[in-house]
This record gives sequence, C-alpha cells and structure tokens, in this order.
Amino acid sequence: MTAYADVPARVGESRLSDGRLLGWAEWGPSDGVPVLLCPGAATSRWLGFGAGVVEALGVRLVSVDRPGLGASTPALGRGFADFAGDMRQLCAIRGLGCPAVVGNSQGAPFALACAAEGVASALAVVSGADEVAAPEFAAVLEPELRGLVERTACDPAGAEAFFAGFTAEAMWGMVMARSPECDLAVYQDPDFAAVYRRALDEGFVQGAAGYARDTVLAMGRWPFALDRIAVPTDIWYGERDTSHSPDNGALLATRMPGARHHVVQGTGGALLWTHAESILWRLLSRRAEADG
Repeated sequence: MTAYADVPARVGESRLSDGRLLGWAEWGPSDGVPVLLCPGAATSRWLGFGAGVVEALGVRLVSVDRPGLGASTPALGRGFADFAGDMRQLCAIRGLGCPAVVGNSQGAPFALACAAEGVASALAVVSGADEVAAPEFAAVLEPELRGLVERTACDPAGAEAFFAGFTAEAMWGMVMARSPECDLAVYQDPDFAAVYRRALDEGFVQGAAGYARDTVLAMGRWPFALDRIAVPTDIWYGERDTSHSPDNGALLATRMPGARHHVVQGTGGALLWTHAESILWRLLSRRAEADG
C-alpha cells in the first residue's frame, strides 16, 4: 500500500447486452457506498485513489475501463451518451444503484455525461479536462492546444488518427514534462509510479484507438447541457494545475447551477491523490443531501 493508491481488492469483467465486455476494478468494502470513478486519459481500471480512505469511509470505489482501453471491448464511433448507457447497465449488473461519480482529468466529461443521463446521484469533477472547445477559451489557449482543438473540429477523423499514434511511454513522458514539482512528488513516488505505469500499460494493451476516441470526444464540443445537470456537484482544481483547465474550472462552475467550486492552494493536478479524503467526504455528504 502507498499513501496515494493501492492495488484493487476485486477485478473483473461484466458482459453487456450487446455482448461487449467492460473491465472494472473495486476497492473498499463490497457492501460500501458505491462511488464510480471515470479515470483519466489512457489510465485503465488499475489506477484508483484514496488508499486506506475508502475503507475508513465505507466506500465501494469502482473504476471502469472505457471501451477500447484495458479489458473493455472497443465500440466504434461511440459517444458520451453511449458511455453513460454502458454505465447504467454496469450499475444494474454490479448492484451499484445510482452511484456517486468522480471524473478525473479526461474522465471528467464522461462523468458529466453520466450525470446528464441520470446515472449519478452526486458528482465530483477533480482536475477535470475542461471543455477547451468552448468559444470563451479560444483566445486564451496555448498555441499547441488551440491547434489540436481546431484540428479536432475541422477534421475529427484525422485528429483521431493522430491521437492513435500515442503510446503508454509517450503519455508518461508528457505527464512528467508538464507537471509542477508538487505533482511530481506524487507521480515519482516509486510505489505510486508502479501503479500508474501499470494502469497506462493496461490502457494501451489493445493499442491507442480507445485513447484516441476519448480524446476526440473530450476535445470537441460537449453534446450535453451543463445547465441541466441537477445533481449535487463539486468542482475541484489544484491552484498550480496548468494542464486541465484554462481557469481552474471557474467558467465550468458558472455553467452548472448549484455547482460548488474549490481551488486548493499549494497543489496541482495530482489533487485526486493528495486530497482523496476531503474529496470523498464531501462527495458522500452531497450524496446524502440528495437522498434527503
């Protein structure tokens, strides 16, 4: 066990109605309060968070491989609503009810899609990939990112082919090169790095097509109405996070009525692991509010 992440307590696959498999991993008590994790870019079900915390809070944390990543069967042309439909089926199969949902990094818009489709009782967006294609951000994006956003809008198939050239090693190198020192202290911890690298290797085990599809979806305009997401929502960013949102989620929070915006000083994009207890405690409290 490390201070940040641990190996899963349970790992398996569930078969959906169309015959596809979804890979999942669980931490914490099997009868705990269900919390569904939509993990970050290209990281498979093997990377959870809150080592020790999930047990103490009685959380059944469930992480899922998106289609084409890890053990999950690819689904050509899939969209956000398709993912939410998969999660609805998985919740029924695994007895999760209507879980609280956490979206980290590139998993954030997938978590938002679950909330929009009624597959979430409460939501935490943590270091979430923002809607960088929103017109409000056009003038503030760095040139490289702006170019990718424009390419995705003009030629989504070409952009998807470009992203399909990425590898686990390239993703690790990009994270290491772009992270502030406060995040590197987490990522370069030997125990955490081993778990993270395994999650990346598993994420690319079928190739990069799953990651490429995720990236094109996340980098384009999101098809769901943020202002109609009614579940209790908290939006979390580290003050030193320069990778996930141009404004640390300030605009995102204003687009979601009732969302509560938290910017944590002295930390960056590794917030999910450095502040797991605060995030989960808040999420459980918000879920309890929703349940009355």
